[in-house]
Amino acid sequence: MSTDRLAELHALLAFYVEAGVDAALDEAPVNRLGAEVPDPRPAQSPAGPLSDAVRQTAPSRARPTPGRPPGPRGSESTPPPPDAAIMAAREAAARAASLDDLRAMLEKFEGCALRSTAKQLVFADGNPHARVMLVGEAPGRDEDLAGRPFVGRSGQLLDRILAAIGLDRNGVYIANVVPWRPPGNRTPTPQESQICLPFIKRQIELADPDILVCLGGPSAAALLGMTDGIRKFRGRWRTYHTGSREIRAIATFHPAYLLRSPLEKRFAWRDFQAVRAALAE
Repeated sequence: MSTDRLAELHALLAFYVEAGVDAALDEAPVNRLGAEVPDPRPAQSPAGPLSDAVRQTAPSRARPTPGRPPGPRGSESTPPPPDAAIMAAREAAARAASLDDLRAMLEKFEGCALRSTAKQLVFADGNPHARVMLVGEAPGRDEDLAGRPFVGRSGQLLDRILAAIGLDRNGVYIANVVPWRPPGNRTPTPQESQICLPFIKRQIELADPDILVCLGGPSAAALLGMTDGIRKFRGRWRTYHTGSREIRAIATFHPAYLLRSPLEKRFAWRDFQAVRAALAE
């Protein structure tokens, strides 16, 4: 195979991985709603079909269960339904006595299918004792590789914004509503967000910041109950209830949106100036 052809194949495979493709069904599309599709399995060997005894001892060929890490063949089980997964998340989050406990529970949690497609958990970054906590929506490709939130281009912009108000990563605590990267950087489904919501709420409670900053509409909707668009909601102080105390909260544009719409930076700058003023009070 030529070097150019090999490079093309590598580029195609990289595109498939980035898009979230994890299985190849066939080389050509098949209309499975049309005529009967011929059985692609090879014919039985001359020895005939497997006996019942052999079938019982043959290793399972079941595909891994979504939401659970691959295990020994035959060890997969049915994932819990969404309602059960949400209840399990609430119970696990409530048992966490510290941020380390919460991270350990998330590492073992099997109720969210994103765990099986992401490379690793993206829990948090920065100083957990900081007065300011920022919460985004979900990790992207760079964050999935690094295991830390906001490390790509949007993270670099966030660092510059924080520096402009006299803060850095040692002065803030950063997390996401969903701690696993969705395939292809797609938007998390409402079901995925609801399953992960108890964990981020417990994370905020354990970090106990003085100010909560929601980066983007999905974060503000999940944590502050935002029903209007982010344009109407941003820049207004709200109250976030942790269950033990009230925290001042504000929503602003996500740095990734600011990269696409640089004219909106002037509004984000006003929001972060409000954060700086609140810290000075």
